[in-house]
Amino acid sequence: MAQNVVPSGGTSLDQLSRLEPERYALESQIRECYGRCAYTHKTHEKMAERLHVRHKRGKWTNIVLSALITGGAVSVIFSKGSAWEGYAGYATAALSILSLIFNAYLKDLDPGALAQRHRETASDMWNVREAYLSLITDILDKGSDLPALRERRDNLQAALHKIYHGAPHTDGKAYGKAQDALKNKEDLTFTEAEIDVLLPASLRRSGRPDIAKE
Repeated sequence: MAQNVVPSGGTSLDQLSRLEPERYALESQIRECYGRCAYTHKTHEKMAERLHVRHKRGKWTNIVLSALITGGAVSVIFSKGSAWEGYAGYATAALSILSLIFNAYLKDLDPGALAQRHRETASDMWNVREAYLSLITDILDKGSDLPALRERRDNLQAALHKIYHGAPHTDGKAYGKAQDALKNKEDLTFTEAEIDVLLPASLRRSGRPDIAKE
């Protein structure tokens, strides 16, 4: 005999919700997807912000180096008769090498362009996140058609696959900032309260009349 699914906390599916089991299970799955989208969206935003700052710093550093090389600062510091007179050539060469390194960094790695790719990915993720939000709303309408809702879920999954396939990589620092609520927990596993925090009050499970309390 099949047993009721028992979520964390020991409450059975029938006790948790008066929604039919299939609708409740679909809602639970979409809530998880919504949470993942929300954090992925924020991770790419954090990556874009950090890369933008890195790009600005690199450009200003290169401007300063170019000014020191061509603006006569080296000639003044290492002027004839000073204690550093013999090092003028070395200083110019060192500054020129640093300038070349920064130019190569800005040209080859191009943090500015990479930041823009992260912004575009975040924008795409935002669109899917909002679509999941709409799907949750429609799932809660008991008159909505489950097969049609599942089709929308599958279409969103296909859209996510395309986004992830072309998305630039993120790193642990951005991931940690975006997923602070998941620190020291399983990756991409959300409690009811964590997802409720991300949802508008009208879509939260806490306090909903169709969710029975123990």
